[in-house]
Amino acid sequence: MTQALKARRPPPPFPLTVLTGFLGAGKTTLLNRLLRDPALADTLVIINEFGEIGLDHLLVEAGDNDMILMASGCLCCTIRGDLVSTLEDALRRRDNGRIAPFNRVIIETTGLADPAPVLHTIMYHPYLLMRFRLEGVVTLVDAVNGEATLDAHEEAVKQAAVADRLVLTKTDLLEDENVVERLRARLAALNPTARQLIAAQGEASARDLLNTGLFDADAKRPDVRNWLNAEAFQTSPHAHGGDHRRDHGAHDVNRHDARIRAFCLTSEKLMPASGLNLFLGLLQQAHGPKLLRVKGIIGLDSDPGRPVVIHGVQHVFHPPVRLEHWPDDARTTRIVFILRDLEPSFVEGLWRAFTGEAGIDRPDAAALSCNPLKPPTGGLFG
Repeated sequence: MTQALKARRPPPPFPLTVLTGFLGAGKTTLLNRLLRDPALADTLVIINEFGEIGLDHLLVEAGDNDMILMASGCLCCTIRGDLVSTLEDALRRRDNGRIAPFNRVIIETTGLADPAPVLHTIMYHPYLLMRFRLEGVVTLVDAVNGEATLDAHEEAVKQAAVADRLVLTKTDLLEDENVVERLRARLAALNPTARQLIAAQGEASARDLLNTGLFDADAKRPDVRNWLNAEAFQTSPHAHGGDHRRDHGAHDVNRHDARIRAFCLTSEKLMPASGLNLFLGLLQQAHGPKLLRVKGIIGLDSDPGRPVVIHGVQHVFHPPVRLEHWPDDARTTRIVFILRDLEPSFVEGLWRAFTGEAGIDRPDAAALSCNPLKPPTGGLFG
């Protein structure tokens, strides 16, 4: 391949992190601190409105179209029109040398936003899918008002349920440590696999929040164990759709929490590739909105030594990644589900049907739906 042709090829996909959290959770404070970190010097930060965040002391020069160079060396801009056009514009300007090259993106959502549409944009748009790889979702939770916010706003519950990292803020303002422990237990029930960090203890640095995806920093070596964090279900009393109650005396769990079920499906049975297409296709078509987050590593009977990794958010699935080998000695299918209004027993029963476990015959598409089933977005194996 000639040097000229190599120069025209786009670089490897840039890692992209979504920063979310309800109103007043402290995104402004955290983002300001992160922007000072040298680790973000090659980062493009996309926020909703500059007016929502005090950045003046960090500015070096302002460019056209709201693109700003920060003192730390990173770039910052607002969402103009929609996220797709903003990202496409940033890529064009980077590729044309009109802005400093960035190698990472952070998108800060509004406090009232459901992060799912942002994730869908990155996982579904063909060009953005080629240029970016979703690394993780970081959700901030205000420890002072966290319980009340989760009680009152379903958006806050969804923000916590889809997170890869949960950052508890304002814990230093609380005198009662039991408040923090109750909140942590409640968040663990909603999302056992998300690692919880305490901002006041210095646990929300760039190192803690970045490089949380399937691949490490050089995008070559998969780190499935840390990405899935399936071990969290071995110690969580809330695993497998257990009773989502919290220590509030005699009060039952809030109605928003009660809709969420988190569990890890494990299986030593290899799945036929066609069966996996149908299994995910049925869930996607019939229950897409109920699949808040799906992450897993799956063994296929066509190539047992090379598992595939899947990642979905509601009805949108990232094209699966075929690994060269199993990342550990377990060689066991593990799929983490965060569900809303869908029982784990249904998903497990459907899985067993397609793998032929427990003597159940694998159903065909006609028996499952009057409409032909389609594979998840991006397809699996044609």
